[in-house]
Amino acid sequence: MPIFFFSVRHGEDACVSNDGAEFADHNAAWREMTGVCGDMIADVSRKLPENAEWQMELLDESRRPVFRIRLVAETLQDTG
Repeated sequence: MPIFFFSVRHGEDACVSNDGAEFADHNAAWREMTGVCGDMIADVSRKLPENAEWQMELLDESRRPVFRIRLVAETLQDTG
């Protein structure tokens, strides 16, 4: 079974898991990633500053991104 690694990035900070996870196929990997992301996103969104980005990636065995979920906070009007 393919091995995947989770990567989370917030601004300049990034964390890549050292422990790989095995999933039967890409569909199973996507379901797991969306479940993990869903568990984290409420806490992340409460702490996300304006004009910032948070992202989670699922990397393949070569540590290349396979999937990415991004949460982007943008200020759309001039507040000054």
